Amino acid sequence: MPRTVPCSRSAGLAGLIAAAALLAGCGSRTIPGLPRLPGENGSESVRISDAPPTAPLQASSNVIVEAVEKVGPSVVRIDTTKRVINPLGGLFGRGPSIQQQQGQGSGFITRSDGVILTNAHVVEGASDVSVTLPDGRSFSGKVLGTDPLTDVGVVKVVASKLPVAPLGDSSRVRPGEWAIAIGNPLGLDNTVTAGIISAIERTNAVGEGQRVPYIQTDAAVNPGNSGGPLINDRGQVIGINTAIRQAPGAGLSFAIPIDVARQIAAQILERGYASHPYIGVRLQAITPQLAREINASTDECRLPEVNGVVVVDVMPDSPADRGGMRACDLIEKVGGNAVRNPSEVQLGVDKVRVGDELEIVVRRGQESRSLTVRPAELPRQG
Repeated sequence: MPRTVPCSRSAGLAGLIAAAALLAGCGSRTIPGLPRLPGENGSESVRISDAPPTAPLQASSNVIVEAVEKVGPSVVRIDTTKRVINPLGGLFGRGPSIQQQQGQGSGFITRSDGVILTNAHVVEGASDVSVTLPDGRSFSGKVLGTDPLTDVGVVKVVASKLPVAPLGDSSRVRPGEWAIAIGNPLGLDNTVTAGIISAIERTNAVGEGQRVPYIQTDAAVNPGNSGGPLINDRGQVIGINTAIRQAPGAGLSFAIPIDVARQIAAQILERGYASHPYIGVRLQAITPQLAREINASTDECRLPEVNGVVVVDVMPDSPADRGGMRACDLIEKVGGNAVRNPSEVQLGVDKVRVGDELEIVVRRGQESRSLTVRPAELPRQG
């Protein structure tokens, strides 16, 4: 067992005492005859920095904490039950069996009377929906409508005076700003993660032809976060977390801008579904190499060797057909904005209402032409 030597022992241990006093600070802080150390009381002060003293961080100055406190009470867990047909149930002479599939996601309350925004894929096809608030209250929910094209869904619970999440303006979001995700990943309720806005208007996040200019963030988002809010440092919802793309060493997350979600949700609340304009073309992104290959293989298309988007096919009697668009047209602008890929063309079409005039500039042969197209309503599935 180690023995403790009292600081008061003297005699032959004078040198040891001096060393111990310097190291452990026993008794007096100084020993007669020893020089003072720089920085000791009574010694000459040493200036290390000319910067003014910084006030200690107060709890109220933590912007992430304040933002989460504003939105957190309105973030809900959504548990769903879907009835699915098991095809294996028909083996050995038995008929198909119906099984129940459990799912879980997140959402957030936007109206105090129980309107909740979430992802379409969280609640689509659900036979039973249960909504649980952070305070423990639970409600049975009804799916008012879903829009698979934008992955926005709206759920309603019968309640009043519920906490609501303030909605921000996603058009003002800039890369480098705080991005805070709240949700229920992997069954862990009320989880908060933070990062920054990595990019905006991602048009190739989940494939070509998409209808959402996604917000990209490095805030950790996992299964179960889907449908939860992405908020800024002012406690305003700027997006709905919806997609994850795994990459070596890191994950990329994408959110539906709240401006898009707001428009879709308003249509669902009004009539139970959302309408989308379409012009009736099939598009293909091209590169200089692909253009050279097309030009060498056929005389029907003479494409400039550039990066862009070309019309592959035009549906008969579609808005594009009536507006004069043809296969092999290289689309240069939609609604006055230059386009580089099929998704940007789609987003340009989505900015106008059904029946409104839309200017589309195409390059046909050696000349550019301005065409006027009136988008029609995209037929709804089912």
